Amino acid sequence: MKLVKILAVVLFATAVALPMWMATPVEGQTGAQEALTTDMDAKTDDLFNNFGARGTPVDECVAEPEPPLNGRGSGTFEENLFIFAERETIEDGLGPTYNDVGCSECHQFVDVGAFAQQMEFRAGSDASGQFVDAPGGQLIHARATDSDIVEHTNTGQNVKAFRVVLSTLGDGFVECIANATLQNNVAAQPAAQRGTLTNVPVVEANNALRVGRFGWKAQHASLVSFSGDAYLNEMGITNKFDGFGGRSSSAADAGTHENPASTAEGVKDVTFPSPFDPVEDPEDDGNDVIAFADFMAATRAPGRQNPIPAAAVRGDPLFSQVGCAVCHTRTFTTAATNTLINGGAFRVPAALGNKIIHPFSDFALHNIGTGDGIVQNGGQATANQIRTSALWGIRARNRFMHEGLNITITDSIQLHAGQATAARNAFNALTAQQRSDLVAFVLSL
Repeated sequence: MKLVKILAVVLFATAVALPMWMATPVEGQTGAQEALTTDMDAKTDDLFNNFGARGTPVDECVAEPEPPLNGRGSGTFEENLFIFAERETIEDGLGPTYNDVGCSECHQFVDVGAFAQQMEFRAGSDASGQFVDAPGGQLIHARATDSDIVEHTNTGQNVKAFRVVLSTLGDGFVECIANATLQNNVAAQPAAQRGTLTNVPVVEANNALRVGRFGWKAQHASLVSFSGDAYLNEMGITNKFDGFGGRSSSAADAGTHENPASTAEGVKDVTFPSPFDPVEDPEDDGNDVIAFADFMAATRAPGRQNPIPAAAVRGDPLFSQVGCAVCHTRTFTTAATNTLINGGAFRVPAALGNKIIHPFSDFALHNIGTGDGIVQNGGQATANQIRTSALWGIRARNRFMHEGLNITITDSIQLHAGQATAARNAFNALTAQQRSDLVAFVLSL
C-alpha cells in the first residue's frame, strides 16, 4: 500500500513537471491573433503583412523608388522591397571588401527575404585562452573591389567558422517580442537546458540595451541595427546605423569608417580617401537601412506545409516529448500595439502587435556542442554558444546547422550535445517509425 502511495506521488509530480518541460510561454494578452503567414512559394504574392502601406510595384523607367524619408513605417512595402533587392555598385560605395552586392543576393530562398546557401567566414585566435579577433576584424570577406585587398587569414588564426545565411521572414514579429517575454520563457526552462540571453546595443537609440534576438550570436535586438551592420559588413556600405566600434547613430563620426582589409601583406586601411575607396563616407544616409528594416518588418511569418502530411501530425507531439521544444519554443505573443521598444525608437504597429507566432526558437544562446569559438558582443562566455535556430520555414532549405554543412535533419540532431544531449538521446530512443515521423514534423515547418 505504501508503494502505491509513493507511486501516486511520483506520477503526480511527473504530471506537474511535464507541462513545465514542454511549456511554450507566451506574453499573456487578451485578444491576440495569429500572425499572417506566407506559404513559402515564390509564385504566390503573399509576403506583405500590412505594416505600412503596400504601394505599387516599382518601375524605374517611370520613377525611382523612395526610401522611408520620415522614419520607420513612412515608406511603402513595394519600394522597400525594390531597395532590398537592389544591387550595389562601386559608385554606390560597394566594398572595398564585401560578401555580396545586395540583400536579396543572400536572402532569397525561396522568397525574397528568406534563406540562402551563402556563408560568411569569421576567424580569430584563442592562444591566450580568450578569443581575439583576427587582425583587421573577425569577418573575413569573400570579395573585394581590388585584388590587392582580397582578405586572407593565416595559420595563427586557429579559430575559424562559417555561418550560413538566416531567413529574415517574419522578423518584424520577432523584433516586437517584449524583453520580458523572452526572459520569462528562458526562466521556465529546466536549469540544464536554460538558455542565455544577452543585452546588446540598439544603435538607433543611442546604444540603449535590449535583449538580442537576431543573428547566430543574437548580436542584434532591432532590425535597424541589424540592417546597418549588414550594409557595412556584408556590402561595405558605410551608414549612420552601422555601429562601427560601438558608435551610435548620434555619434559625430557614425558611418565614417570602412572595414580594414586583412590582406596577405597585412592590414590595410581602405577608408576614403584611400586609393581603394572613391566614395565619401557615410555612403548611405540611413534611409536605405530603414527601407531594409521596414521590408523585413512587413513580411509575413513562414507558414506550415499545406496540407500537413500524416507523418508530420504523428511527429508533432514527439517533438515536445523528447525535449526539442525546450529550446525550439513553439509559440510567442508579440507586445501590445503602441508599446515602445528598441530603447524607445520604435512603437509596435497594429500589424505586428499582439500577434501569435510560431518561430520554434527561444532566441537564446546555448552550448549544444557545435559552438564555433567566435565571440561577438556577448562576452567570452558565449564563445561556444549559438542562438537556437528558428525552425519556421526550415522545409525551404536543405543545408542545416550554423555552418550549413549538414544535409539531413537526422544528422543535425546527432550533432546535438551539451545542453541538448538529453533531447538527442530521447530522439535516439524512439522507434524508427517515430524518428521518421518527428523528422517529417520538422520538415513540415
